[in-house]
Amino acid sequence: MSRLKALIIGVNGQDGFYLSELLRKKGITVIGLSRSDAEITGSVSDISLIENLIINHQPQYIFHLAANSTTRHVALFENHETISTGTLNILESVRLHCSQAKVFLSGSAMQFKNEGLPIDELTSFEASSPYSIARIQSVYAARYYRQKFGLNVYVGYFFNHDSPLRSEQHVNQKIIRAVQRIANGSNESLQLGNIDVKKEFSFAGDIAEAIWLLINQNEIHEAVIGSGKAYSILEWAEYCFKTVNLNYEDYIVAQNGFIAEYDKLVSNPKVIMDMGWEPKLCFHQLADLMMKNK
Repeated sequence: MSRLKALIIGVNGQDGFYLSELLRKKGITVIGLSRSDAEITGSVSDISLIENLIINHQPQYIFHLAANSTTRHVALFENHETISTGTLNILESVRLHCSQAKVFLSGSAMQFKNEGLPIDELTSFEASSPYSIARIQSVYAARYYRQKFGLNVYVGYFFNHDSPLRSEQHVNQKIIRAVQRIANGSNESLQLGNIDVKKEFSFAGDIAEAIWLLINQNEIHEAVIGSGKAYSILEWAEYCFKTVNLNYEDYIVAQNGFIAEYDKLVSNPKVIMDMGWEPKLCFHQLADLMMKNK
């Protein structure tokens, strides 16, 4: 019997890394695509590349994880090409050449209307940024191909999750790296915006488990993926400083002119948890894992 194959688009991101590890442990051959330093280098916005990959490999699973996770307007066209056009390239290529494949598309908490209440699959979308616009279009494309052509297309709406692989453009890793440097003798201060903002702190490896669980469902095709537990950035910073016996109040400086995108962003993950998934690492265990990584 030939081995199962999975095409991971965006394989170099944290989600791609942990998903690759998970699939390989299950004996699945992983074909990885990324814009740099990957087995296959290229962009999901290149229809010829995507079509040829799907024709030549005939993967049973396709995961579209590629994106620049920023809501800034400057990323308007990059988000459109990677998320919106990329989704269409995948789905049309699957329709024409590999219609039995299961396709997973990453969605985002940022595409929903956020009123501070737990967000689930029935919460309305809100086009509040170029990033959310691209994510919303991607979901509607998934629904169209699912309903019109019967494709197996799944969407997982990711809430905040981290790992040692995060870059410092993400505030959780920014805090981790600053605390590590300060503990090693740096006299720097840590500039942060609104530290009272609350969000989820899940582990990317746990999110990969949820992706795999969802894509193997027959009836449910969309699910919010998150812990359902919100903590403030202040709590994260306080705990990280505490692990090295320092007081966060001695190092944090307010960032002038900072406007937070939300006060609280939290999921209602009942659907995915009813399938049997739950996070293995809690808030403090995630912080410990990231603090240990230099």
